[in-house]
This record gives sequence, structure tokens and C-alpha cells, in this order.
Amino acid sequence: MSKERGKVWLGVAAVIENRDGEWLVVEKSYGGLKGCWSLPAGFVQQAETADMAARREVKEETGIDCTIQGLIGFRTGVIREDISDNMAIFYGKATTEHIQIQKGEIVAAYWIAPEKLAQDPKSSVMLAEMSTYHVKQHQLGLWTDIDPGKVFGYTAYHLFFNNYEDHK
Repeated sequence: MSKERGKVWLGVAAVIENRDGEWLVVEKSYGGLKGCWSLPAGFVQQAETADMAARREVKEETGIDCTIQGLIGFRTGVIREDISDNMAIFYGKATTEHIQIQKGEIVAAYWIAPEKLAQDPKSSVMLAEMSTYHVKQHQLGLWTDIDPGKVFGYTAYHLFFNNYEDHK
């Protein structure tokens, strides 16, 4: 699988909140996050924007439909001095709340309050750090009404930028 991605990876994750303010978390059945609470996440595929990928991954892993409302973070690192591992982290709201996990990849998925995740030893490092802060107050807003012009031939174009409220 890593050969297909090359040596520069672009992943996505999403903090999805329900009407009670709880976050959607998953427990993966494989990899470095096996046995930990983490955010629904995966890799951006050909012909999709990062926010589209986040929405797809949430749906695939948990069965939850959601709207992506902003970008709240970007994690970047280098694995074994070889692979550039990058992840855009989005914030969104659930439009459905009945969880149906993707068997094989996901062991469990739950709605858990961020205050509990901040204290839960089962939370991944990134999730524990993020749940300590009010991430939705620090998000970059999603601007979808921008016309990028024809010069590059974009078929999808979304800009995440600060001062979103000023743009509306």
C-alpha cells in the first residue's frame, strides 16, 4: 500500500461533533493506533479534495453522514527519515448519529465527550491533545464560493482560511 502512495502522503482526519457536543472516535484493528481511540481518518484519493476525503472516510469507517465546516489543524512529520507523512484535520457536524462500523478495519466507534477523551489513557496522542482545546473555535473557515478561474483546470476548489466570519 505505501508503494502506491509514494513517499509523500496526504491523509485526512475529522473531529465530527454530534448535537450533544460529543466527538466521533474509532478504534482501528491494525497499525500503530490499534487499541487506541482515534479520529476517523484515511488517505486522499485521486480526483477528490481533502475535505471530500474526510467526509468519505467518516462515512466509510462509521456510517455517519457529516458536513465539513472547517480546517482545524495540519499534522506533518517524516517517518524513518524517508516518508513525508501529512494530515489535514477537519472539523464537522454529524447529520446522522447511528454508528455502523466498517468491519475489518474498525473494531469499535463511539460518541465520547472531549473532556473524557482528554483523560482517557486509550486516546491517541493527537486525540488527547486536541480534546484538551476547543478546536471548533480555532478552525479555518471553508470558502466554497471562490472561482479559481480556468488557468489550471480545477474541477473542485475549496479554500480554508482564517477570518471566515469576515468573508460571509
